[in-house]
Amino acid sequence: MKKGKTFIVSGPSGVGKSTVLKELLEQRQDVYFSVSATTRGARDGEIDGVHYHFLDVDTFRDWIARDQFLEYAEYVGNFYGTPKRFVDEAMDQGRDVILDIEVQGAIQVTSKRPDTVRIFIAPPSWRELERRLTQRGTDSPDKVQKRLLRAKVEFQTAHTYDYFVINDTVENAVAELNAIMIAEHCKPKERMEIISGS
Repeated sequence: MKKGKTFIVSGPSGVGKSTVLKELLEQRQDVYFSVSATTRGARDGEIDGVHYHFLDVDTFRDWIARDQFLEYAEYVGNFYGTPKRFVDEAMDQGRDVILDIEVQGAIQVTSKRPDTVRIFIAPPSWRELERRLTQRGTDSPDKVQKRLLRAKVEFQTAHTYDYFVINDTVENAVAELNAIMIAEHCKPKERMEIISGS
């Protein structure tokens, strides 16, 4: 049985990653979306193991000590991380795994697993990103500007990724992600192992 691959999807806030990934996951039953662990409390409606793996601080620190995370970070007083175990289980079942993580987390993962495929999702233009962030209506104009500044910093790392997808429409972005995932399984190393193993 073929082993699954890990794909990192990064991109600035407001680029539409969640919408694109939701559509991709509806189309692909063979893909596992990695659920992060966190020490923050569950919000109303959040289910353990679905939205997050909710851990207490001592357990999270124990997992760090035992190298149980592909990446982790502290953000506003809470820890967030990607547990190795669930990723490895899905890959062993032949499923591809998607990690929706930011640039710093991507660096941590690829330092541990260099064969991870990194995909950067970008807006069609800065004006469009600003429009999307403003239209969401969740941030003040000042916060929108801060998000745009952060996006410019993140954009400077885009050339280090394996693929660059422009989210001009959700359909196009999903089609490109699908094409990338298929192409990654057509590499000679993987295909020749299948033939030689038969």
